[in-house]
Amino acid sequence: MGVYMFKYFFSSILVTILGLLGAYLWGEHVHSGTGLTCVFIAFVLAVLEISLSFDNAVVNAMKLEQMSEKWRHRFITWGILIAVFGMRFVFPLAVVAIFAKLDILTVLNMALNDVNQYAHYLELTHAPIVAFGGAFLLMLFLDYFTEGEKDLHWIHWLEVRLQKLNKIKGVCTLITLLVLGLLMQKIEPSMQMNVLKSGVAGILTYLAIDGLAEWLEKKQEERAKLCAETVKCSGLVGFLYLELIDASFSLDGVLGAFALSKDILIITIGLFIGAMFVRSLTIMLVEKKTLKQFCYLEHGAHWAIGTLAALMFVSTFAHVPEVVTGLLGLAFILSAFVCSLIKNKDICE
Repeated sequence: MGVYMFKYFFSSILVTILGLLGAYLWGEHVHSGTGLTCVFIAFVLAVLEISLSFDNAVVNAMKLEQMSEKWRHRFITWGILIAVFGMRFVFPLAVVAIFAKLDILTVLNMALNDVNQYAHYLELTHAPIVAFGGAFLLMLFLDYFTEGEKDLHWIHWLEVRLQKLNKIKGVCTLITLLVLGLLMQKIEPSMQMNVLKSGVAGILTYLAIDGLAEWLEKKQEERAKLCAETVKCSGLVGFLYLELIDASFSLDGVLGAFALSKDILIITIGLFIGAMFVRSLTIMLVEKKTLKQFCYLEHGAHWAIGTLAALMFVSTFAHVPEVVTGLLGLAFILSAFVCSLIKNKDICE
């Protein structure tokens, strides 16, 4: 069993060893004697990333099951590069550059040599960033539970009522816009327009990706002779969809990481290690067909997504500790897992 599990997590363990070694060397380079402190911070950040991302792994596995082996491999290889260097390194630099009206090389120099100033700029962009992620994830949550063909429910009394909302056209968009409207009452006037624009951008991004995926699926069914080409496109859209979901999940972790360290390289190393373990867990869930064995895991993951979206919106005007986000998400996943075990036992009996 240990060897079997090692197969999935070998690359993650290797990245952990190399990453922590890199953190030690960087700490000693920046300030002699701080190497072990940097190792500890990177390790804590990795654990934080993993704890925040159990629900992300389940959702990723759900989408990956519908993708070809080729695109699964690309998600692990290309995807991890995008997730780490794109979302956890380049993205914060780009956001600061846009809002501070600076070129990205200047921001990079600031991140490496004037971390307090960089952290200050990043804090100013917190509300718009999490508004985008919150809107995207809320759309994902609502779209899942308002699906008309769903016949399996976990929190039955509530999920049945949510499903009935699918009779209202565009209900997911309407609810998310309503939430954004209510959020404006809590946001400082100077930030309201930026937060609103970011939230609407999150909605439009979700609708564009989801709409394109549905269109390609219909084309695949209607035109079997173009199947190979359509599958290729569907794989690309699925890949982009997963990357956007992963990006939305990572926003809170990236911003919260600055509470532990202002060093962007240590933050990147810690989050890289965590992201690798999440990828390994995702592949294990897919190959062992865990979602089919535990029928409520998808439901638990999407309730965790809805909770994360709500907490992201709250964090635009109030501090939300990352430990709260992580524990709530983990609680939904574990509860769904236990309920799945009970259901399986009842079926067997």
